[in-house]
Amino acid sequence: MEAATASTPVDYLPILLQMIVAVGFGVVTVIGTHLIGPKLRTDNKLTSFESGIKVIGNARQPVSIKYFMVAILFVIFDVEVIFMYPWAVNFRSFGIEGLVEMFIFMGLLLLGFIYVLKKRALEWD
Repeated sequence: MEAATASTPVDYLPILLQMIVAVGFGVVTVIGTHLIGPKLRTDNKLTSFESGIKVIGNARQPVSIKYFMVAILFVIFDVEVIFMYPWAVNFRSFGIEGLVEMFIFMGLLLLGFIYVLKKRALEWD
């Protein structure tokens, strides 16, 4: 068996050097663009740019709350699916206990989805 080696502060010198270079590059880039960039500000340059399309109307117009409800519900249920991947990868090591816990988790998700359907949060009428 090999003996365990202890880390010394000198071992972290390459990481520290890389962090200094990365932060230095960011700072030099931000300051450099302000120093050598053009200073002329016109109304045309200060207007918002929407993929080459002229802006029509006010961007602050009201949007239906239904749009936000669907977006938030999508994010909530999408994030819950992320928890299923590590479970599926380690399925065999969790055994029956892990299977029961996943059934409980999926049951709670199903209850939440049924609640959303009963509240009619996904209807656009």
